[in-house]
Amino acid sequence: MARTLIVDDEEDMRVLLRLTIDRENRGLVVVGEASSGEEAIAIHQELAPDIVVLDQRMPGLTGVETARALLAEAPDLGIVLYSAFLDAQVAGEAEGAGVRHCVKKGDSAGLIRALRALLDGLHRE
Repeated sequence: MARTLIVDDEEDMRVLLRLTIDRENRGLVVVGEASSGEEAIAIHQELAPDIVVLDQRMPGLTGVETARALLAEAPDLGIVLYSAFLDAQVAGEAEGAGVRHCVKKGDSAGLIRALRALLDGLHRE
C-alpha cells in the first residue's frame, strides 16, 4: 500500500482527488491533505507519504518550490504535479526539481496513469 499526500489550496479539489484516488487507484491510501506547500512540508515527516499529488499555484510556496523542499528531505518521494497552469516552462522546472510526472488538472485518466506508474515503481524497489 502506497501512502499518498494531497496538496492543493482548494478544498473542493482535495476532496475530488481523494475520491478519485480512493475509487480508481487500488494500492494507494490517502494519509493526509495539506492546503499549502508550507503545511505539506510541516506534516511530511509525520505522515511519511510515498507519493505526493501537488498543485502548482498556491499561496506561499509554489508546487515546484514545495517539491524541491520535500525532495531535499526524501529524495525517493514520488511527486505528481497536478496543475491547471501546466506549460512547458513549469513542466521543465518541475522535472529539474525531481518531480516524476506532470499532469494537467482535469485529466483524471492521466493522473491515474501517473499514480499507477509511481506505484509500480514502488513495488519494484
